Amino acid sequence: MNYTTYTQQAIPSFSRDEQAIAQAELYTHLEFQAEAVAPTQDPLTSRDRRIIGEIIEVEPESIRTIWIEGGITVWVQLFGGGRLPFDRNWFATRVAQVKATLPETPRERNQRLETELKEACKKFGLYYGEIDYLVFSTKVYRDGHLVGFVGWDEEGWYARPRQYGRNRVAPSAELVIGLLGVRARVAA
Repeated sequence: MNYTTYTQQAIPSFSRDEQAIAQAELYTHLEFQAEAVAPTQDPLTSRDRRIIGEIIEVEPESIRTIWIEGGITVWVQLFGGGRLPFDRNWFATRVAQVKATLPETPRERNQRLETELKEACKKFGLYYGEIDYLVFSTKVYRDGHLVGFVGWDEEGWYARPRQYGRNRVAPSAELVIGLLGVRARVAA
């Protein structure tokens, strides 16, 4: 009959510093492995980080994440391990105040304009080509035929039926597409 004999191994003794270093290395390794297996999507946009950074007076890039605990406390986690608690109502009030004064970035403006253009094109049965985001302009087509050029500048939305010529200006993408002589598609 076979018998298994167990022996006790000596546990190496570590100083507190060595143990803290080893624990930090383990956490870093586990975090890296978890990210490799299931990458997390960042819930905060760059605008969110700018707003939070303005409120707590830190660089937006130093903000890792944010969460609400118990419906009362807003926690802001910083890269580097720091956490800051805030009253939820106070934080919500400050977010509203900062949002009202924070200027729109070029990227946010382009996203807003593209959404408006997409909705207008859908109404008219058009589609648009590649957008030049530096000057926000593009060509619009219907059934493979060029309808005209549409863009946005400091005057607002503009359109012209040919590459060269005079711009026609309107306050919305829908109105400016109408200036190209395009009629909205109607359901049959």
